Amino acid sequence: MAREIVIPYKPRPIARRFHDNPARFIVLVWHRRAGKTVSCVNHLQKGTLSCPLPRPRFAYIAPLYRQAKEVAWDYLKHYSASVPAVSVNESELRVDYPNSGRIKLFGADNPDALRGQYFDGVVLDEYPQMNPRVWTEIVRPALSDRRGWAVFIGTPKGRNSFCELFENAMWGRLLSTGERYMDADWWGDMQKASQTGILPQEELDSARREMSEDEYAQEYECSFQAALVGAYYGKHMAAAEEEGRICSVPYEPRLPVWTGWDLGIDDSTTIWFVQVAGREIRVIDYYEASGVGLEHYAKVLREKPYTYEPLQMPHDVEVRELSTGKSRAAVLKGFGFDVRVVPKISVPDGIQAVRNILPRCWFDREKCGRGLEALRQYQKEWDPKMQTFRPTPRHDWASHGADGFRYLALGLKEKQPDEQQFRDSYNGMVEEHGWMGM
Repeated sequence: MAREIVIPYKPRPIARRFHDNPARFIVLVWHRRAGKTVSCVNHLQKGTLSCPLPRPRFAYIAPLYRQAKEVAWDYLKHYSASVPAVSVNESELRVDYPNSGRIKLFGADNPDALRGQYFDGVVLDEYPQMNPRVWTEIVRPALSDRRGWAVFIGTPKGRNSFCELFENAMWGRLLSTGERYMDADWWGDMQKASQTGILPQEELDSARREMSEDEYAQEYECSFQAALVGAYYGKHMAAAEEEGRICSVPYEPRLPVWTGWDLGIDDSTTIWFVQVAGREIRVIDYYEASGVGLEHYAKVLREKPYTYEPLQMPHDVEVRELSTGKSRAAVLKGFGFDVRVVPKISVPDGIQAVRNILPRCWFDREKCGRGLEALRQYQKEWDPKMQTFRPTPRHDWASHGADGFRYLALGLKEKQPDEQQFRDSYNGMVEEHGWMGM
């Protein structure tokens, strides 16, 4: 006979709706202090104790490993303490249950720790701060063989992948026909502070007085439209969206392609592909990978139908590697590519160079999706001690794509618009594609 275990957790009404929902994939957009983490920790524990499969495995994933420990570890230990014969492993941030089940904390900053695992259920906390590849390339496949579930939680940070995930869950995935396909596996829920009654009105009034309008709308009213606080290019990317410059941007064979690179060794390498016609900068493609050599990127470039200008590279492309005695520039030249090292200037000046060209940019929504996300999410570093932003960028998954675009901007800075080339290309585009970037 199964033994009843009572957990000292009393869910709020909004949490009950979440716990009772049968959807396999759930997106929760709840305001600050609505109880997302507590609800999800207990959702994981309920899943672990009730899973009928052998050796249940569940995970709580935060953007950073230390963040997972700071936010969820005490909650997990507290609520698991009521379960007889549990074992707590402090060094591995892991709780083992008497049915051979396990809940373990992970950080999306170390995706290799997630590879090779299987999961019956996961919670991805503060999903807007994660590289979307963690979900699509690592976590989602790890759920497949056991039909595991996932819960995404977070606060809006502009119109990013979290926004798209939520809208797809709420109203269905947008198809190329303009219609939406509702997937019964998905469910979305938004809870605003003005509606839940969880926080006293006087507290909300106080917060509104002390915060900017965008900050309050983002943190308490779950607004995806509010400008991302601390974002370098937030307003520029919002303007591109509003002006219709994030759309379908076809490749024009009569124009050469410029590339902007950020070279990673342990981190990601990113490549932007653009064409310049007059004052237009047409961003037609984006590529990102990690853990592979330069021959991989050379192969990627060759397989595309583009004709390349010299590759725009950061200065470290000329550093010789101890193992080969060759610089990466020399290796790329050996693969048949010309390399141009962009001017070495300060990061703030490079950021300004990007801001200068963004109003001229048209982005292909599909091919540049991950790069667009990086530009939207590129933020200043937050100083928790001083409670203010530092004058330096935060180094995370988004900084690689943003750095590549910065090197691209520096490389294009010296290229003046060719008006005749613009007129010829524009007329050809209208004639062949019916696409107008005016």
